[in-house]
Amino acid sequence: MNKPLLLVFHPDLNQSKVNRALVEALKLQNQINIVDIQELYNGSLDIMKDGAIEAQRLISASHIIFQFPIYWYSVPPIFKTWMDAVLTRMFYLFYEQEGQNIEGKPLYLHVTVGNLNSAYQKHGQNGFTIDELMAPLKATAQRCGLIWHTPHVVFNANQLDENNIEKEISLSLKQFEQWDIFNNAPLTSSC
Repeated sequence: MNKPLLLVFHPDLNQSKVNRALVEALKLQNQINIVDIQELYNGSLDIMKDGAIEAQRLISASHIIFQFPIYWYSVPPIFKTWMDAVLTRMFYLFYEQEGQNIEGKPLYLHVTVGNLNSAYQKHGQNGFTIDELMAPLKATAQRCGLIWHTPHVVFNANQLDENNIEKEISLSLKQFEQWDIFNNAPLTSSC
């Protein structure tokens, strides 16, 4: 049976608090394939060679999860580079062989932000909600025929202490259970 696929788009996962902690907790579960895209490609992907590898990853996955921090109200550069190479290949060059084979798969986002929830309100510091900032990804999901799910967001991620990181990872794992991507196998945090 195919496993869920978690693609991590963090510029330096070793420097992350929450993103790294979630990856470590999920690795202990051994129920999900985890790929650190930055570490694997160091910021550059070839649409033919690397795009083919990534397309097969997506085709083989039971569920697709993107994990990333919001950078300047958008995705990190490696995520955009990955989309340009992989999704362009799958949906414009090799649709019948690749793109159509991921249509109908569920897509989940695990997002971290460095500010408080209140900053991501219409009248908050940033002036836009998380839903508004996620609109390009939602449009991408729609174009690719993926089933969109409301993102799980960890706010104030870079300010959390170890105790609060553990709480957030526990909440994140519960969200993964609610998304039902682990076939009802309960997850536990050991952070």
